[in-house]
Amino acid sequence: MPWSNVAVHYIEPPMEVGLIGSGNMARGLARGWGRPVLCADVDAAKADALVAELGGRAVRTNAELAEQADLVVLCHKPAQLDEVAREIGEHATAVASILGGVPLADVKAAYPDRPVYRFLPNTPVELREGVVVRAADGHQDARMDQAVPALFGELGLLVEVDDALVDVAMGLMSCAPAYVALLVEAQVDAGVRRGLTPDRAAAMVVQTLVGTAALLERRGNDTLAVRREVTSPGGSTARGLAALERAGVRTAFQDALDAVLGAGR
Repeated sequence: MPWSNVAVHYIEPPMEVGLIGSGNMARGLARGWGRPVLCADVDAAKADALVAELGGRAVRTNAELAEQADLVVLCHKPAQLDEVAREIGEHATAVASILGGVPLADVKAAYPDRPVYRFLPNTPVELREGVVVRAADGHQDARMDQAVPALFGELGLLVEVDDALVDVAMGLMSCAPAYVALLVEAQVDAGVRRGLTPDRAAAMVVQTLVGTAALLERRGNDTLAVRREVTSPGGSTARGLAALERAGVRTAFQDALDAVLGAGR
């Protein structure tokens, strides 16, 4: 089954997870898991702040973290792949990468003879409402092959795709929270221009997004069905949709994906 949002019972006792890098995405993962973690960062204050919020231990070197962790999650800058691997390669038991634009083959080359996994999460994992893309791979270690996907599956919808398509998926789901926030902002601005207060406009637009997402899920992601339910021939919604099409909304999203993929090459 290529994807699942069914809760998976995690092994007991929970594995010790170590985060190399304690920035926004590492913080989102840790908040989503909701349990203490090991963490390290070149900016020690970031690691200390994460531990102060969630518990666990901040360590001062990547090698120390790798020695103590059952799974090392790479949350550092992609360009640091080889540098960090030289520090921790001989100490790491297993490695999971969330590095954008770094193929699974590159991570495996940096960590030979270790179980290596590639995931790409988006920011709603903080609320366990995210999407996590997993690069498809063969069997490596029986225990870790089960435990690591289960760990990331706790954070929302886990979708497996070929490694060559992970960056395409990133352009859809990892960048999307920023796009959705921009869409909300644009709709709120339009409402304010016509007399609504910003807080009321924002409340209505955000709740409409939440409700529409739930409705789409109930309808099996049939976008056409949901549009037809609210669009009467010649009515106000039809006029609004026509205006969006004239403005090039589809082309804008295609251009955005092309820009993301072009920037990643």
